[in-house]
Amino acid sequence: MNEKTYPAGKLPHAALTHLLASYTHGKAPDLVVPPSLGEDAAVIDFGGRYLVVKTDPITFATDAIGAYAVHVNANDIAAMGATPRFFLSTLLLPAHAATPTIVEAIFRSIYEAAASLDIAVCGGHTEITPGIDRPIVIGQMLGEVAPDQLVRSSGLRSGDDLVLTKGMGIEATALIAREKRADLLARGYTAAFLDRCAAFLGDPGISAVLDAKTATGAGRVTAMHDPTEGGVATALYELAAAADVGIEIDADALLLREETRQLCAEYELNPLGIISSGAMLIGCAPASTTHILAALAQAGIAAARIGRARERDFGVRIGSQGETRALDRFETDELTHLFAS
Repeated sequence: MNEKTYPAGKLPHAALTHLLASYTHGKAPDLVVPPSLGEDAAVIDFGGRYLVVKTDPITFATDAIGAYAVHVNANDIAAMGATPRFFLSTLLLPAHAATPTIVEAIFRSIYEAAASLDIAVCGGHTEITPGIDRPIVIGQMLGEVAPDQLVRSSGLRSGDDLVLTKGMGIEATALIAREKRADLLARGYTAAFLDRCAAFLGDPGISAVLDAKTATGAGRVTAMHDPTEGGVATALYELAAAADVGIEIDADALLLREETRQLCAEYELNPLGIISSGAMLIGCAPASTTHILAALAQAGIAAARIGRARERDFGVRIGSQGETRALDRFETDELTHLFAS
């Protein structure tokens, strides 16, 4: 009998929780934040400062893969209230496409993205690898934070407000426009529209480092989480699991740009479950919400209060005008269905 395989994307939450509980029993006293569902990075006490460490791979978006690797790893560091400082990467190149031009383009992309955030590229590994059909970049980011400024997903408390910056599907919008350009042109979309969508990589941008820094500087932030694969919906479930709370979301408050709405509708994708790097989910004390939203607006970052944390028994629910339902779960990111077709 053939054993069932997991679908593409993140491991299911139940499987990941089991594996972490079974195989991460290290009791290092200086490990402040161990591996756990919903936490964006590990945190290690280095005496007076905390070292914050994250690793994340990029397996698509080949024309900008280096920049993606820097930004998605930096976002996870920033979600802990930390400053990203040093970046390493493992670059795996397919034997049939490891040209000097491609290799240099990826190196340049990593360097320019890191420089834009004042991050030092401090090491890594590069090799031509059999058995893969596209470049893969596995990034590792190191950051630091003062102990009293650390932010954890588990810090969210019932009654806290939830703020979403930039909106759902920013990364997905750029990916769809870049990877499905020929198909979309054939469907009647203009080159100007697709260029604008592809440029979402830089504007509004997939970096959420400034979002996190602005929020923590403006008010009492109790939790942050970076929505990547599985989108905002999956990130909300992870946040609820980490903090052991329920969450109530106002469907009418969720930010969705018109370009994203159109591309998702074209391919029948749910924006709630689509990869959303560039956004940041921010939990905050209600007394700080107005100040945080004002500071984000001053920084040119779109943001909205989208809901609040509730007691755990409430579950994770979405609704409008007083009527709620369980928030959809996404076993795989919506984009997987598009690129698998």
